[in-house]
Amino acid sequence: MFNGKSTGHIEQHRNFMLQALKLAEQAYRQNEVPVGAVLVHEGRIIGKGFNQVEMLKDPTAHAEMLAISAACATLQNKYLGGCTLYVTLEPCPMCAGAIVLSKIDRVVFGALDEKAGACGSVFNLINNQKLNHQVETIHGVLDTDSEFLLKQFFSERR
Repeated sequence: MFNGKSTGHIEQHRNFMLQALKLAEQAYRQNEVPVGAVLVHEGRIIGKGFNQVEMLKDPTAHAEMLAISAACATLQNKYLGGCTLYVTLEPCPMCAGAIVLSKIDRVVFGALDEKAGACGSVFNLINNQKLNHQVETIHGVLDTDSEFLLKQFFSERR
């Protein structure tokens, strides 16, 4: 199910989310929590990332953070207005903060994160009216695929 202000371009959302899922699978193969993200501007991917917390020994190396850094380098700008972030799991508070600070227009994500989500499930940082920027949110895009990958990853480690 899609939720958010706008569900237009559903096929486009699915296609970019498939790219994020491929990155999540890459994280999975490298024993990282399987989350992938792509940042899109004017119909093309300008930044991408997958979780690399363990590999880089860096708690900030989330898929979203890496995708945002890559997109800023591509556009040579700290602001990412006109961009959409596709991510397989609802962003955490750290990533939601970076999304707001970089002024991304829209976040499309798959699975809800009932333990640390900051885009509506536990917190809602990206739509907090006290902040200087709010972000359109669409969730549920390929959520079953994202949830399956995460559940498989964690069941193997328990």
